[in-house]
Amino acid sequence: MKIGRYQLHNNLILAPMAGVTDRPFRQLCRRLGAGMAVSEMIHSNALLWGSDKTKRRMNHAGEDEPRSVQIAGAKPDMMADAARINADNGAQIIDINMGCPAKKVCNASSGSALLKDEVLVAKILAAVVNAVAVPVTLKIRTGWNVSNRNGVKIAEIAEQEGVQALAVHGRTRACGYRGEAEYETISKIKQAVKIPVIANGDIKTPEKALWVLQTTGADGLMMGRAAQGNPWIFQEIQHFLTTGEHLPRPSLAEIYQVLSTHLAELYDFYGEYTGLRMARKHLAWYSKAQVNGASFRQAINQAETIARQQQLLAEFFD
Repeated sequence: MKIGRYQLHNNLILAPMAGVTDRPFRQLCRRLGAGMAVSEMIHSNALLWGSDKTKRRMNHAGEDEPRSVQIAGAKPDMMADAARINADNGAQIIDINMGCPAKKVCNASSGSALLKDEVLVAKILAAVVNAVAVPVTLKIRTGWNVSNRNGVKIAEIAEQEGVQALAVHGRTRACGYRGEAEYETISKIKQAVKIPVIANGDIKTPEKALWVLQTTGADGLMMGRAAQGNPWIFQEIQHFLTTGEHLPRPSLAEIYQVLSTHLAELYDFYGEYTGLRMARKHLAWYSKAQVNGASFRQAINQAETIARQQQLLAEFFD
């Protein structure tokens, strides 16, 4: 799949997730088969750019190309400024967030709340596309509620304003993450526009990935929550799509090796205090399918040093 001038090595993409898709996790998923990984969203409010959190989100040192950075906001001029700043800072693709259903995002009239205002959507997209020389992509939902699935109209606006790829989560804003994703709207969007369409939502297995591609005609797939604790999902899906066969599940030794490397990168990226706390959620996700995972998670959450966290990890896998 191609986005602007960037040819991806496959059509499987890690979805942007706040508090999850930091640089260490993006790099891990790229190593394990993702064709692209989108950053956590960076707010367009310049007052936030000096915070440690935003500085980390804008850190792309050593990251594989293309580097896709998501921005969020509701004011066209501020979104344009945010796009320029991030492009100057190394972003090679600017992704616009109109898909997040979180209350704190929607209450600020950004994220998926924007889907209600098609005129404002057009203004934001035009402002960002005209502000940068890099490709601009858009992440949306199918609409703001089940009675107002205007995803096709938003997609047509996006194509008209110069957006070069579109990711669609198969739920409305009102749905949040409840119920099951629907793909009929994604199929309609694919039929309505010529730009690449990426299907997102509840793609958890290689079989489901193939079914979604066949059902929607989408050009690519985006996985988010399914990659939490399971970054192997990208190579597993790619192998199945290519060969029709399943890769063996990773052994305990492989899980331990990948997790140890991931934790070391988290400690290095965040420092000990924050790194320990960021590691807890990943350790919880990795251990969910393992025997005695609950007691391990309880112990991990009480560890206050890197040495203790690593000791508990080694003992658990041993």
